[in-house]
Amino acid sequence: MHHRITSVRCPQILIGRSNMIVNWAHAWPTAIAAFLASLVEFVEALTVVLAVGAVRGWSGALIGSGAALGVLLAIVVAIGPALARIPLDVVQLAVGALLLLFGMRWLRKAILRSAGVIPLHDEDAIYSRQTESLRKLGQRGRGWDKVAIATAFKITMLEGTEVVFIVIAVGSGGVGLLVPASVGALAALLVVVLLGFVVHKPLASIPENTLKFMVGVLLSAFGAFWVGEGMGLRWPGQDWSILGLIAGFLIIALIATPFRRARLSARDAAKR
Repeated sequence: MHHRITSVRCPQILIGRSNMIVNWAHAWPTAIAAFLASLVEFVEALTVVLAVGAVRGWSGALIGSGAALGVLLAIVVAIGPALARIPLDVVQLAVGALLLLFGMRWLRKAILRSAGVIPLHDEDAIYSRQTESLRKLGQRGRGWDKVAIATAFKITMLEGTEVVFIVIAVGSGGVGLLVPASVGALAALLVVVLLGFVVHKPLASIPENTLKFMVGVLLSAFGAFWVGEGMGLRWPGQDWSILGLIAGFLIIALIATPFRRARLSARDAAKR
């Protein structure tokens, strides 16, 4: 985790003196974090893309989604090598701070949803709203369906941008971590695409709030770890201390959920 990146041999990935030999014994938390976070984002994008395909036709939905994925891939290819020219401690500090804020935001919303303060994310309801909105735009004409392409492109870019940020964030903490982060994100994409082709309906059965709870914990732990790395802190056990940070954030979140639920119940009782 303390080696500086010194060269770039391939436009897609960062390569250091070790020729990018991935130590999967230490890289698996990165792959899991990227997989779970990407899974949540791709599920949300799939809901809208399915609505576009059902109402406006699958050609426009696939063209819009494919174009967005191409743009996102180009962003990763462009940004990845650029990070190699920035000192590793600076990257770790900046990305770690952003990742910590990003993870805490997800974790806060997951706690509030679990406590009943804000409603759970309902993919079926979102699908219904999207299909109704698309039907109001009228039937598609001949040629390119600009509405379908634009809608699919927009949602894929919106959710995919967060995936790109997560991949770069969890992959820029050390030499060789961009590969497992990318593998995790691609695995999530394949899982969601396959499920979408099989079921042809929103993946409402996936416990999205539970996933966001887990991802919030993971990203917060990674963010805290890399902020410490960027500040020169030597963590006990090096990479393995991430497990301790995960356990710490998880315990705090599990305590906060019933506490927030109890406060909500007390407030509701006081109103009666």
